[in-house]
Amino acid sequence: MMEPAQPKYDWGQRVRAVIDLVNDGSFPEAAEGELLVPAGGIGEIVNVGMHAEANVPVYLVEFGPRRVLGVLEDEIELDVPGAPRSAPAPADEVA
Repeated sequence: MMEPAQPKYDWGQRVRAVIDLVNDGSFPEAAEGELLVPAGGIGEIVNVGMHAEANVPVYLVEFGPRRVLGVLEDEIELDVPGAPRSAPAPADEVA
């Protein structure tokens, strides 16, 4: 059995998507393949768990009202004030 990877991020941290996050079929309010959060979208980690089979951290990130997604570490990065963004933020983003 593999040792579980330690989470890189913590609950409450502000993060941004480094890639477009599309529905893999697990988000019932959107069609499969639909864009849920564009690269650069800002969110806050609301829970940290572990993927039971892969032993990797999974983060629940709230990207907006009714937009809580499970993401992996390579799909997000810390949103550091003043750091360049991977892509423009959505126009409706609230700071």
